[in-house]
Amino acid sequence: QVLVYDLLFGKGLKCGGRWKALARRHRARLEAELARMKVQQKVSRNEDLLAPAQAASPGASQVPRYVRVNTLKTCVDDVIDFFKRQGYSYLGKAGSVEELRALSGKKFVLDLHLPELLVFPAQTDFHDNFLYTSGHIILQDKASCLPAFLLAPAAGSHVIDACAAPGNKTSHLAAIMKNKGQIFAFDVDTKRLATMNTMLMRAGVTGFQLAQQDFLTVDPGDPKYSKVASILLDPSCSGSGMVNRGPVQEAAPSAERLQALAGFQRKALSRALSFPALQRLVYSTCSLHRQENEDVVQAVLQEQGSAFRLVDPFPSWPCRGLAVFPGAESCLRASPADTLTQGFFVAVLERCEEGAADHSSLPAAAEENLKQAEGREPGAGPKKRKRKKQRVK
Repeated sequence: QVLVYDLLFGKGLKCGGRWKALARRHRARLEAELARMKVQQKVSRNEDLLAPAQAASPGASQVPRYVRVNTLKTCVDDVIDFFKRQGYSYLGKAGSVEELRALSGKKFVLDLHLPELLVFPAQTDFHDNFLYTSGHIILQDKASCLPAFLLAPAAGSHVIDACAAPGNKTSHLAAIMKNKGQIFAFDVDTKRLATMNTMLMRAGVTGFQLAQQDFLTVDPGDPKYSKVASILLDPSCSGSGMVNRGPVQEAAPSAERLQALAGFQRKALSRALSFPALQRLVYSTCSLHRQENEDVVQAVLQEQGSAFRLVDPFPSWPCRGLAVFPGAESCLRASPADTLTQGFFVAVLERCEEGAADHSSLPAAAEENLKQAEGREPGAGPKKRKRKKQRVK
């Protein structure tokens, strides 16, 4: 279906090999069928055939283009200046989601929640922009930025990214840690790991170890993981929260499929919580289904007894978890309609220490991130600081 769409509606086939040859061999028949469909539908343009399908996905046209500034290579002020020189108008820090919804043309803002995230109108394309090709910016949905932001490992930490490819969250972790410490990243797919390695190198990430390994086979007792205090777990899921930008809507996953996914997710979360030095874990999915989200968290917390607890990592976030068990409102949800992002779910778990005072819902690094988000607006203040990072010219 993807090849046929690219051949008839897109900019041509970008792939190679036998699939490209097969599609080209049947091109005449496909174009004839397309012409017949246009006659039947009484339309003159190919695009008119796509309208009903696109209307079924209203979120696709709402979600803005989010741009995460890669602080391993530059800073927010310099990126704002660069875009200004390219003819974009910077409107300052957004005050509401509605301001993001109203963006148009060559206008952009600083996100109202995340301090290193710039927001542009939907469909703005930066794939050929120097900042993207050089690794100074990362094109990453806002909801996808939440897991690393809320895990907030300190510089020098040992961290596991359990299901890491394609690597956006891994590079975000490295930026938060200022490239100081160690990140262990796992994925079972060789090609995805190779792509991830290229992406991390382009982003200037150091101090990471990639392993082609199923996280369920990782030994928590291995001495190399004895200092791992933070884990980011974003396991395989149904992807039901991803806004479909194409003309074909995917069928809803079957009950059997959801049950299988939830079983794997519970096993992965249980394995992650068994690392002896673990203090904080973020569990996230790009799914809207309760079975993969609240139900997984509830089941594993019940297994753990009083060893771990849910914390409220982001009190100002507008969308909360479904109230299916006490404390589920501490979880976060995201959606195109409510947060102008992809559909997402995030839960933050902390180890309970006997006799310890009540933990803050955020570690020091995360609290600092939130203060930065609420503080001085980039590009607006006279306060200057020394920079060692590469300046964007």
